[in-house]
Amino acid sequence: MDRLDTAQDGAKLLTEPLQNGVSGGFPLLLTEDELVALLRIPEVSKTGNHHYVIQNLMRMHDLPCIHISKTPLYPFEAVRQWILEKVQKERR
Repeated sequence: MDRLDTAQDGAKLLTEPLQNGVSGGFPLLLTEDELVALLRIPEVSKTGNHHYVIQNLMRMHDLPCIHISKTPLYPFEAVRQWILEKVQKERR
């Protein structure tokens, strides 16, 4: 979890443009573990299985995901936009 040390770092990550296809140390396509770190799931969820949280976000909240060779990958920019849209909805 060293990529996002504070909430301010997380907010900065979401608002800064990508640099050479990478933002805040995250690649264009995130693995599930990288997504868990980005969303800070261990800090906000009581479940021990983070995979279930990701699956729920995909099913119930339209978390963007693609599959390459049957491996789920999460496009960073699409996830970033998804987060920003969720924030806008929460403000209403």
